[in-house]
Amino acid sequence: MKIGIPAEIFQDEKRVAATPKTVERLIKQGFEVFVEHNAGNKSGFTNEEYITAGAHIVDTPNEILQHSAIILKVKEPILDEVAQIQPGTVLICYLRPAHNTELLESLKNQGISSFAVDIIPRITRAQKMDVLSSMANISGYRAVIESAFHFGRFLNGQITAAGKVDPAKVLVIGAGVAGLAAIGAANSLGAIVRAFDTRKEVGEQINSMGAQFLTIDINEDGATATGYSKEMSEEFIKAEMQLFLEQAKEVDIVITTAQIPGKKAPLLWLDYHVAAMKPGSVIVDLAAESGGNCQLTQSGEVFTTENGVTILGKINQLPKQASQLYGTNLCNLLDDLGKAAEFRIDMSDPIVSQAMVTHQGKINWPPIPLAVATNTDSKKKETQANKQETQAEKEERLASKKLKSTLVSLLVLGLLLLIIGQTAPVAFIQHFTVFVLAIFVGWQVIHNVSHALHTPLMAVTNAISGIIVIGGLLQTKNEIDHILTILSFTAVLVASINIVGGFVVSHRMLKMFKK
Repeated sequence: MKIGIPAEIFQDEKRVAATPKTVERLIKQGFEVFVEHNAGNKSGFTNEEYITAGAHIVDTPNEILQHSAIILKVKEPILDEVAQIQPGTVLICYLRPAHNTELLESLKNQGISSFAVDIIPRITRAQKMDVLSSMANISGYRAVIESAFHFGRFLNGQITAAGKVDPAKVLVIGAGVAGLAAIGAANSLGAIVRAFDTRKEVGEQINSMGAQFLTIDINEDGATATGYSKEMSEEFIKAEMQLFLEQAKEVDIVITTAQIPGKKAPLLWLDYHVAAMKPGSVIVDLAAESGGNCQLTQSGEVFTTENGVTILGKINQLPKQASQLYGTNLCNLLDDLGKAAEFRIDMSDPIVSQAMVTHQGKINWPPIPLAVATNTDSKKKETQANKQETQAEKEERLASKKLKSTLVSLLVLGLLLLIIGQTAPVAFIQHFTVFVLAIFVGWQVIHNVSHALHTPLMAVTNAISGIIVIGGLLQTKNEIDHILTILSFTAVLVASINIVGGFVVSHRMLKMFKK
């Protein structure tokens, strides 16, 4: 079964659908791979690397389009390319079906089974073939790098001989894969990072990555079963716009990431937000291709507004890394479709039914939505309640067991002390009492102190050691070979070592804070 990898024809597209590494995997899957001459040049892959991996190099795209059973691309084909593809061929690439109705009609008329990788459903099984997440991860990281380049100052705060430099303030709108990647990159570079998302459930993720989660005092959640945000109420949007206006006056860099597959990107950063920003500020709009989150974004362009704000409508794709991740996603998809030996188009499969937009002369767009259980939330809450109840029962059982164990230990100890008190001399009882109290007090002092309080603990232990020294001296007898003298000398020696060691350690710790 032949797989064809044509070169991408769009000028700004530097990715390729298969790398030498993924070609090796395709061959292991049983496919025969054909790559167009210099198809990988823009991504940094040579023809020789493809040949070494086992691919066949062909000179023209016609050979790929007309003789391949499966065609792997990145961007959607133009109409001239579609006309060259043979009926029955499987095309796998980005298609943007909501915006390319003419293309879908052409693919249907040509009898091509077209699989849109950009609308693969967000279900657990499809995570390994989710190209949107793979590319979003790169975009989020790259957005921070390019915004730092255009910003023109440090992102981290510094104190130098020439003066103090305040850290940059970065606002990330949307905490999906791209947003979280941007948060991580900006935080690692030392910026003060803030993030906003209509889904309250992502707040914990944002905070865990070192960013401040901005919220609106309206009890409304944008989370949905699809993983994407829903459209919010007018009241919420109004409050959201006000929040953004307040942030626009403070932040230095804004990175917008909100996108909905198959739909125009939501408009979040309006012209008056841009006008409120400081000169030298930067906006990176990762949704530029689908309309943009910023009202002033120009897709594919980088420009500066009259008030000195730079708006990026494109970023570097990191084509070598992106191609490798994209190619791996496609290999995972072909694994799921049965590889070469058992390759099949099963429209009953939820992944295929949602992403196969044309098949057997029909257009499957928009697809029938996947069934989502209506009682998911209630079941989740019920499960959590059961877990909490189970945990409570477990804690109660452990507490009861611990209490019984303590009572038994005290009873045994009491009987032991009673026996000793009835038989031992009075002097022994006095010494034994001091001994037991010392152990008990020492254990309670040391055992119950938190790790964070080890420094004050050192002072406490030094004080106790001082008491031990005095007590040891008082217990010393005239006879050097007397048992009390030996024990007293040992106690004084160990306590003295503890005191001296404490001072040495404290001195070292203090030196760490001295310049």
